[in-house]
Amino acid sequence: MSKLELTEEQVALLNSKEGLYSLLRNKKVNLTKSLEEAAYRDELKKKQEKLIRLQNWVIENDKKVVIVFEGRDAAGKGGAIRRITEYINPRHFRIVALNIPTDDERKQWFFQRYINQLPKPGEIVFFDRSWYNRAIVEPVNGFCTNQEYEVFMSQVNDFEKMLIQSDTHLIKFYFSITKAEQAKRFKDIQNSPMKRWKMTAVDRRAQELWDEYSKYKERMFEVTNSAHAPWLIIDANQKSQARLEAVTHVLEKIPYS
Repeated sequence: MSKLELTEEQVALLNSKEGLYSLLRNKKVNLTKSLEEAAYRDELKKKQEKLIRLQNWVIENDKKVVIVFEGRDAAGKGGAIRRITEYINPRHFRIVALNIPTDDERKQWFFQRYINQLPKPGEIVFFDRSWYNRAIVEPVNGFCTNQEYEVFMSQVNDFEKMLIQSDTHLIKFYFSITKAEQAKRFKDIQNSPMKRWKMTAVDRRAQELWDEYSKYKERMFEVTNSAHAPWLIIDANQKSQARLEAVTHVLEKIPYS
């Protein structure tokens, strides 16, 4: 087996806190894998420091920020949100993951329950799934009528334009994974006593309905990838790179000082 020659920079990285963590967290040492993980953790930490400055700018200038995370089940939306929010001030952000609507909410204008969750000045709100449930999940699973779906599709661009015109920064992420990767992650979840609670009835049908999800997903992009609120589609098969891409995009799109 050929000897792995390390640069001074790589040696320093392995001797850092991130490098030592990567080396010691596994029983069997794999230098290549440890270097990759240490580099990821090091880059993520630097970007998380910038996120703190971004949040301070939001607070000090009474800005409002909405970040939408969409994607198939097990695409890694929650993990990305956790990395973004890990070190920022919890008093000035919220993570919104709404449950199924109540009877009263079903009788309201569809967007009303989401309007109630929008940020106040100086706050960032992360939607772990959003109003775009009605664009994909609801029609695929029969949770809304075709008329309700079409009304939503005709209104969503104007709704988002109103948000932006009210001085709200809006970012929309779609985490994209392959069918094989989703199946692998579902298996990991089902085999883990700590994660098994994440599986829902909707999740269990996701593989069976893959093509239906794809059909509605493509129409969502076609209709709602607007100039004022474009989607960023992230290749989420590799979790660490997907998280870095999401953090980087937030830092680039929010004009903090």
